[in-house]
Amino acid sequence: MVYTARKIGAKNSLDYKVYIEKDGKPVSAFHDIPLYADKANQIFNMVVEIPRWTNAKLEITEEQTLNPIIQDTKKGKLRFVRNCFPHHGYIHNYGAFPQTWEDPNSIHPETKAAGDNDPLDVLEIGETIGYTGQVKQVKVLGVMALLDEGETDWKVIAIDINDPLAPKLNDIEDVETYFPGLLRATNEWFRIYKIPDGKPENQFAFSGEAKNKKYALDVIRECYEAWENLIQGKATDSKKIDLTNTTLAETPSYNPNAAVAVPAADNEPDAPIDKSIDKWFFISGSA
Repeated sequence: MVYTARKIGAKNSLDYKVYIEKDGKPVSAFHDIPLYADKANQIFNMVVEIPRWTNAKLEITEEQTLNPIIQDTKKGKLRFVRNCFPHHGYIHNYGAFPQTWEDPNSIHPETKAAGDNDPLDVLEIGETIGYTGQVKQVKVLGVMALLDEGETDWKVIAIDINDPLAPKLNDIEDVETYFPGLLRATNEWFRIYKIPDGKPENQFAFSGEAKNKKYALDVIRECYEAWENLIQGKATDSKKIDLTNTTLAETPSYNPNAAVAVPAADNEPDAPIDKSIDKWFFISGSA
C-alpha cells in the first residue's frame, strides 16, 4: 500500500488540513493506518506531523472526520513553539503512532498520572527531515514519560528503518553511542520549550530517564489495546473523538464512503508566518 498526503488550504493558516491517503483515497490518520508495518519484526508505522526544525504545532485532530492533521490553536490563534537556544523549533521529526490511544481514564502505575487522550507521540531521530503527512516505518528504541499538566505524555524514541544508522540502533543505549548528547538535548528541550510562553518547566517521570526498548514496547501495546476498546465503542469519555474509519468493517464507526466528503487538494502557497516566530529565547540554566 502507498500512503500520500492530501493538502488543503494554505499552510500557516486556520484552513490548513493534511489528510492521509491510501492508494489515493483519504483514510483516518488515527484509525485506518495499521500500527504495525511488520509485526513479526516489530516495525511500526509512524505518521509525521511536524518536520524537524519547524515551529508550527501540527497534530492529528481527534474531533474531525478522518482525523486530518491541522495546526493547533489557542484563543483562535495558530500555535507555534519558540526557538529556545540552541534548539530551533522541534528537534525531531515529531509524530504519532496510529491505532494507539493514551487513555485519560487509566492511571499508569509508575507515572501515577492518566493518559493525555491523544495517539502516542513518536520522536523520530534519523537524519532525513520528514514532511507533514508522511507515513514512515520505524523501529522503536526507548521511551520518555513527560508529565504535562498532570497527564502522562509518553514520547517514544524511534528511528526510520531506512536511516543509514538504523541497523546499528537496537535499544536506548545505542542512541547515546551513535547520537551522543541527543537524549540529554531531548530532555532539555521538553523541559524548557514552554517557558517563553510564560509556563513553568515541564516535569518528567523517572527523573527524565529514557526507558529501554522493552519498556517502550509495553507502553505501545497498552496504548494499542486502549485504542481497540476506543474504536469498538467500549471506552468512556471518548465523545470528542471522531471514530469514523474507512477500512475497519467490524467496527461501529465504519463508513467506507467517508472519503467522498474530503475536498480535492488545492496546493495553495504557504501563508506568511509572523516574524516573531524567528526570535531566539535564551533560557537561564537550560544547558
